[in-house]
Amino acid sequence: MDEDTRYETVRSRDARFDGEFFFAVRTTGIYCRPSCPAMTPKRHNVRFFATAAAAQGSGFRACRRCRPDAVPGSADWNVRADVVGRAMRLIGDGVVDREGVAGLAARLGYSARQVQRQLTAELGAGPVALARAQRAHTARVLLQTTDLAVTGIAFASGFASVRQFNDTVRAVYAATPSELRATAPRGGRTSRRAVTPAAGIPLRLAHRGQYQAGAVFDLLAHEAVPGVEEVSGPPGRRTYRRTMRLPHGTGIVAVDERPGAPRAVPGAAHPGGWLDARLQLTDPRDLTTAVGRLRRLFDLDADPYAVDERLGADTRLAPLVAARPGLRSPGAADPEELAVRALAGPAEAERLVRRYGKVLDAPSGSLTHVFPEPAVLAEAEPDGPPGALTGALADGVVRLDPGADRDDAEHALLALPGMDARTAAAVRTRALGDPDVAPPGVDVPDSWRPWRSYAVQHLRAAGELEW
Repeated sequence: MDEDTRYETVRSRDARFDGEFFFAVRTTGIYCRPSCPAMTPKRHNVRFFATAAAAQGSGFRACRRCRPDAVPGSADWNVRADVVGRAMRLIGDGVVDREGVAGLAARLGYSARQVQRQLTAELGAGPVALARAQRAHTARVLLQTTDLAVTGIAFASGFASVRQFNDTVRAVYAATPSELRATAPRGGRTSRRAVTPAAGIPLRLAHRGQYQAGAVFDLLAHEAVPGVEEVSGPPGRRTYRRTMRLPHGTGIVAVDERPGAPRAVPGAAHPGGWLDARLQLTDPRDLTTAVGRLRRLFDLDADPYAVDERLGADTRLAPLVAARPGLRSPGAADPEELAVRALAGPAEAERLVRRYGKVLDAPSGSLTHVFPEPAVLAEAEPDGPPGALTGALADGVVRLDPGADRDDAEHALLALPGMDARTAAAVRTRALGDPDVAPPGVDVPDSWRPWRSYAVQHLRAAGELEW
């Protein structure tokens, strides 16, 4: 999109592009999402940015009306396989907060200077600024929706110190943390919840466009491994719960299925919505990482408008898209776990959990274990196909983290004994979040690119392919 087209998008308040770009107003010093309901500024006063971090770096503060920092992430980062796309997925996973820019660069196979240069050239912000914007958003959400102490929020958001937290909040929102909490939207003030270990941290996971929650929850219920996952409740109002292994500890997450049609974003031309979630974490520093992994699992950063437009133009898929607009291609909460489960099968996965999984200090309903780490499985059962995979994952021969090169990962998987092309394709689709995978033996034409993974989901939902 050129800038004139972007401006027309702002004039029409088109929510399809929320998160795809941002605009700022020179006269007010504020940046917004395209669907902001405020009066449209004059064209000569508007600047456009690829990321919220770039707008913040240019001295603009976030609009308190449209909350541009809360939009779903750009779908480009899921589609792109280049270094910028891989870097953005890693930053979303909290790698910069944990390992710094040097760690990010090492995972990408580039120097820190090269990564800084490429991100700044394309996105207008480097990895530190991008991670800072992500931390600021997490902090705002926690300040306005929970009663967590400010000090706890600082560290849960990924800040290294309370001073850094205070300085960043002032710079991004032109308010102190206490002032930001006091100016929460009415819904945030009235629904702010006490955070207890049992209840967890309540969050809303935003998505753009329509969202076929039923299909996602059906898949999760079908795949659930006892002890690690459960899906409870009647269709339309189900809750998915699972344990997670995270960088600093473990967690239990719960996500609710939202019944009915998505709610409209105020002032926007197109609907959007959210999934309600609750996170119980042994270490609050894992919050950003846990949220990012849930977003990938539920495919919340997808662009359903682009997917449905391309697939809906196909004669075979048109009725399927019309029946399920906004159908998602779910990812994985733990890529390594998914790969092991895909190769081992459900019965074997349950056995591995019972025998080698980490037992929770306190069971939560039917959740009793965390899925065993690859290194534990590789040492315990090195023989057979799962042992070859877990050994390769433990040794780093196969990388499935958000910044992994998808082609390299698939080639490494196929070199393992017992790994077939269909399982490798499933791992590429789910664990690596590739939106354009054609499973072997399935008639998936090139005209469905770059959304062939979504086309496969439509065929499965319609009963034309097995799950």
